[in-house]
Amino acid sequence: MTSVFDLAPTSPVVPVVVIEDAADAVPLARALVAGGLPLIEVTLRTAAALDALRAIAAEVPEAVVGAGTVVSAAGVADAVGAGARFLVSPGWTDRLLDALREPGVPFLPGVSTASEVVALLERGVEDMKFFPAEAAGGVPYLKSLAGPLPQARFCPTGGISLASAPAYLSLPNVGCVGGTWMLPPDALAARDWARVEALARGAAALRVPVSG
Repeated sequence: MTSVFDLAPTSPVVPVVVIEDAADAVPLARALVAGGLPLIEVTLRTAAALDALRAIAAEVPEAVVGAGTVVSAAGVADAVGAGARFLVSPGWTDRLLDALREPGVPFLPGVSTASEVVALLERGVEDMKFFPAEAAGGVPYLKSLAGPLPQARFCPTGGISLASAPAYLSLPNVGCVGGTWMLPPDALAARDWARVEALARGAAALRVPVSG
């Protein structure tokens, strides 16, 4: 199966989007793509989320749109039916993991402890979301996991900012980070897509340092 990290390998940041009005979905996605962030996670937290997914999938082909906050088999089916090309959950259970595997799209189950990471590795899953990243130990915690569990690769999400993202991206076990800092509430409320594009461009300029 293709990895989430391979869907847009040059994109260091996944915008985590909460859409209240489906009419905003397409211009918002276009602004993020124009800023260099094509990998977009639309969270299933609002009534507009599935319509937003459908609109982006249909009208913004440059975007690689996925669904976040996927917590049930029904959510998996709804998201994939709406056009989600990847799935992200804040945590996982055996039942949810089976549902995430079923449609054959890349997925990132959420973890916050070493035991959860080991349990997923036992089940053949190496790509994970680390959530809530800052509250769960942040960069030092992920650095500690890299030694004993080098095969696990993470997308840390939760409390990450433009200032803290480079430290995460410098870790060998981090493939990208998730964030919302390029989506300030006042810009969304004003539908200031130019500002969103500019902030996305700043996030896209982040890169994993080349060692050696």
